[in-house]
Amino acid sequence: MKQVIQLYIIFVMTVMAHAAFAQTGKIVGKVALKNGEPIPFANIAVAKTQLGTASDAQGNFVIENVPLGKQVLLFSAIGYSSFSREVTLSGRVTRVKLEAKENAEALDEIVVTGTMKAISRKESPVPIEVFSPQYFKKNPTPALFEALQIVNGVRPQLNCAVCNTGDIHINGMEGPYTMVMIDGMPIVSGLSTVYGLNGIPNSMIERVEVVKGPASTLYGSEAVGGLINVITKTPDKAALFALDVMGTSWQEYNIDLGVKFGNRRASSLLGVNYFNYNNPVDNNGDGFTDMTNQNRLSVFNKWSFKRSDNRVASLAGRFIYEDRWGGQMNWTPEFRGTDEVYGESIYTTRYELVGMYQLPIDGEKIMSNFSYSYHDQNSVYGDTWYLAQQQIAFGQLIWDKKISKSHDALLGLALRYTWYDDNTPATRIGDENSGINEPSEVYLPGIFVQDEITIGKAHKVLLGMRYDYNSDHGSIFTPRFNYKFTPNKNNIFRLSIGNGFRVVNLFTEDHAATTGAREVIVREELKPERSFNANLNYQRYLATSFGVLSIDATLFHTRFSNKIIADYETNDNQIVYDNLDGYAISQGASLNLDFAFTFPLKIMAGITAMEVYSMDRNANTGNLERNRQLLTENFSGTFAISYTVPKWNLSIDYTGNVYGPMKLPILENDFRKEFSDTYSLQNIQITKKFANGFEVYGGIKNLLNFTPPANSIMRAFDPFDKTADDPVNNPNGYTFDPTYVYAPNQGIRGFLGVRYTVK
Repeated sequence: MKQVIQLYIIFVMTVMAHAAFAQTGKIVGKVALKNGEPIPFANIAVAKTQLGTASDAQGNFVIENVPLGKQVLLFSAIGYSSFSREVTLSGRVTRVKLEAKENAEALDEIVVTGTMKAISRKESPVPIEVFSPQYFKKNPTPALFEALQIVNGVRPQLNCAVCNTGDIHINGMEGPYTMVMIDGMPIVSGLSTVYGLNGIPNSMIERVEVVKGPASTLYGSEAVGGLINVITKTPDKAALFALDVMGTSWQEYNIDLGVKFGNRRASSLLGVNYFNYNNPVDNNGDGFTDMTNQNRLSVFNKWSFKRSDNRVASLAGRFIYEDRWGGQMNWTPEFRGTDEVYGESIYTTRYELVGMYQLPIDGEKIMSNFSYSYHDQNSVYGDTWYLAQQQIAFGQLIWDKKISKSHDALLGLALRYTWYDDNTPATRIGDENSGINEPSEVYLPGIFVQDEITIGKAHKVLLGMRYDYNSDHGSIFTPRFNYKFTPNKNNIFRLSIGNGFRVVNLFTEDHAATTGAREVIVREELKPERSFNANLNYQRYLATSFGVLSIDATLFHTRFSNKIIADYETNDNQIVYDNLDGYAISQGASLNLDFAFTFPLKIMAGITAMEVYSMDRNANTGNLERNRQLLTENFSGTFAISYTVPKWNLSIDYTGNVYGPMKLPILENDFRKEFSDTYSLQNIQITKKFANGFEVYGGIKNLLNFTPPANSIMRAFDPFDKTADDPVNNPNGYTFDPTYVYAPNQGIRGFLGVRYTVK
């Protein structure tokens, strides 16, 4: 009887297995684009099951043991739009063909900076890097200035150990060689360079476009080393309401608020940013604040107007007020401008206006742009006052004309007016007691033209030239040449050649010239700097079974003539400015890797190696001598690793950078190191998203707790040099000097924030 039961059980199980096998089938398919091009290593899964696979190199795939009946296939792949498709299995084998579409937003963003017209990033003959607000949220910061530290080849450089002002270096070239724009307008320059990227709310940013290399042909002076274009959102793309509140364990507090409103004829986006830090800290024990205390308010408002034929019309304004101070721990506003307690106090008031209007001419695309900015700086460095005002008005007319199938032209007229006044020798007539000032007024009209020539499917040439007339320095001509070679869709070569010019205003660009710590010497009337630039870029998209790898490699070279270099070394008590009797070089290579895996992991890493130096003629020997540029690293790297846990709506971001040794401005017989140490700033963040639009995020900044040497400020105990002449206690004749700075003094700290968005 027992054997009969066992045989019966075996029989039933066999029948059930046979029935189960009979109720499953196999899906054999291929995934491709509409033109038949196969899509390798795509993910295909059966909804509501654990069944799935990846396509092979020819786009073919097989999924076995799929239950018969109606099923839903899910498609996903890096660089392509995800979709679902219903299939019905009625037999052992069901054949399907899945047609996918490329996702332009994933690998091929629309950019405007390189050519002044909207073009896909892949099609642009100018290499452009694009960064979204989501990228900067991997390491949330209160200002875009600090956020740029995770962009390869771009370094926010602190220029003052006391007041923490700084500029943006691109490929080793200092801040004045970087043009910073908002919506394509060169509104951030001169006096506002160190403050231009502060107070731009993340809620207002659509994207940030970075061009490394020559851009003077289209944008004129200052775009010698590269440019950063902050594209603000149009109201129709913004959320109805966005709020981002963050605080740190150092008692820094930041609020970003964005609100959209309007009607059928006009829509508006209002953004408010408020940052406050009022917690003097002196962890290194030098008696000075480690981080500048700040109280900053920024209000941004942008309007877009509805017009016939979708013509463009927009108007935006921004107001910034900031009160910042750094100095000795016992400094209070009553000591401002005195020689009792040292403090650096800066009051900044700034207004900006940016507009765009497309002329109502049928069949033609003619765009007019204008901007205006007013900047007032009331600052004190110890007992040295620096009072300055600057106004910049800019107007531009652009005619975008498709001449033929292969010629796409652009013609532009521009006029820039700069008014500047301060209390320094820059605008003074006579000696310091004359009391006579003559504000500087510079007119810069210009005309530029470019022709984008398409030669077949693989070649594209961009020819451009610009002519400007500077009211102080006369005619300036800047040509450029760009060539793009695309042997196939996954390989792109770009060559850029051009020259540039730059008119220098020392007192608006070099913070060290205003601190009073050293006497400023200008040896002669400074001539405009000229440069020759060459840039070779290679881009590759490589699909693998693990995901898509994007490779971006660049070789760059810039040669300067008439370069103006601040000489800190000849005399410890002076900064000497002069046109270089020789030439200067900035050259190197950079590599960016972006790996988006088929599972929820993304790794972005970059490294830049460079040498930046000048060949200056020795006054005694007459020979050219090589001098490495101060405060410039010989290599740098960045990384951003992101992992998402879809089940929990949780993401983890690990970001950081590393900087090689920099030559520092030391004094004669200085006991401090001539070169900085290699250092790294690393951060980690965890973000939890909720279904109702809430996000909570938190983490740790500066995980390694790196800070520069505690003696970075020379003779911090005697900032007014009252005992510097004492030969017994100061035999080397050291004087107070805060210019030995290369990294922030802010150590490890935690942060916590919350975001709420109504789309």
